Amino acid sequence: MNGQEAALLVCGVIAIYAAIRVILEKNTMRKLPFLNVVSFAISGSIVLITPHPLAILAAAAYFVGSTFESNAIASTWAGGPKNE
Repeated sequence: MNGQEAALLVCGVIAIYAAIRVILEKNTMRKLPFLNVVSFAISGSIVLITPHPLAILAAAAYFVGSTFESNAIASTWAGGPKNE
């Protein structure tokens, strides 16, 4: 097993653990950090699986999109923007 395979295995194990925590956690606010961890692991896995320079751009695009999505979910649960 080389370094790239080991890193991919670590990303996979972390993603599976975080996904299980997202499924089993009852409190929605406690699910959100684990949802972010799944996004990080998927971004890392994209780069490790695809041996092409554009894979970094694909992973960055996925990471940015999933971060926006997570922030939108968190903002909605926090009550959204306040109009005062």
